Amino acid sequence: MTCYFRHLKEVFQKAGIELTPQNKAEIDKIIHKLVGVDYKNCPATWKHVKAHLAKDEASFILKLREEWQKSGH
Repeated sequence: MTCYFRHLKEVFQKAGIELTPQNKAEIDKIIHKLVGVDYKNCPATWKHVKAHLAKDEASFILKLREEWQKSGH
């Protein structure tokens, strides 16, 4: 879980998400949902996240922020 998070520090910052040990799993589930990959499939998720970021980073960040806020944060 969260093996790709170290690459997303700037993305989380832009999305206004403070990553903590307590919220890592929740954020991970949101990201898996955003890219359409079954939860806990880290390599496939990272592959899709990279593709989404390369295609339209701003849109991915916006969607991540929206989903995070929907979850009550």
